[in-house]
Amino acid sequence: MTAPVMVGAADMSGTRRMTRVIDVLGEMFADLAAGRTRSPARTVVDHGDRRVLLVSPAVWERRGVGSVKVTTLTPDNPARGLPLIHGIVALTDLETGRITALLDGAELTAVRTGAVTALATRRCTPGDTDSMAVIGAGVQARALIRATAAVRPIRTVRIHSRTRAGADRLADWIRDTAPRPIRAVVCGSARDAVADAPLVCTATSTSDGTPVVEADWVAPGAHVNVIGGTHPDAVELDPALLAGAMTVVEDRAAALDGAGEVRAALAGGLIGTGDLHELGRLVSGEDGAEDGAEGRTSVLRTVGMAVEDTAAALALFELHRGAGQGAGEPPAVPPPGEGAIDGRV
Repeated sequence: MTAPVMVGAADMSGTRRMTRVIDVLGEMFADLAAGRTRSPARTVVDHGDRRVLLVSPAVWERRGVGSVKVTTLTPDNPARGLPLIHGIVALTDLETGRITALLDGAELTAVRTGAVTALATRRCTPGDTDSMAVIGAGVQARALIRATAAVRPIRTVRIHSRTRAGADRLADWIRDTAPRPIRAVVCGSARDAVADAPLVCTATSTSDGTPVVEADWVAPGAHVNVIGGTHPDAVELDPALLAGAMTVVEDRAAALDGAGEVRAALAGGLIGTGDLHELGRLVSGEDGAEDGAEGRTSVLRTVGMAVEDTAAALALFELHRGAGQGAGEPPAVPPPGEGAIDGRV
């Protein structure tokens, strides 16, 4: 039996890999919106105080692949010096049933989530957008910056985190690893970071309904990528912003089930389900939401879907197989546990 290829965190770094993941996810989302594939609900097993085991299966029939991700979320781990999230993704060939690759699940999650936001950023921001605000300073924040820099000529990143030390570490990482000069500015408040930013990304581990970013802080016409908190009713962005914004989601049903801002805005009568634009239709140009949308504020609210792992794993496996083990771009990120404070799984 041929052993599965091992794809570690270092094998997921670099602009070429990120760009490929973004493009393959665009294909997958077009299939998802057209009903040519689907993403089953994940299985969640709670055990102990906020400790969770998750199993997320999906197949992408047109590309002949499936995947299963096993993830653990252990809130006490950062105090132990360990990553908040551990995980592994098994990629399978649907024709033969063979497991073709095993991928680092925590890093893959960060990469594919960043790639999802990059797809929306590519559709919802001008091509010359060169500055962004990031709220949060963990692994996911790094992936968001990597992904955004792959589709926009970012020159300035304004950062706010719950700890100054975390924000400083992220700023240092940007200066040390960016493929071009990027000015990293640490801000004392989320409001200062967000003010006048044309692009805002939130990646925190908030667990309540108090927004991290208020609606009136966001500049008119800005685009906001909201990664979300640790449970379905947690919010990072004031739901009031959705009332006048173009709201983009990965999948309507998934957003209704797990996107706190969307759920709150619907409950408050600020939007209706018809106001939710699916990313796949936006990517394929079928939605029509871009018509007359220039200058309009937009929001992507992600929840994470298993089929995203499938598509991202396929993209990375194909590049890894093509380059050969150990070849390709050098690592651009540290191991996934370093600085992890966000809870995306």
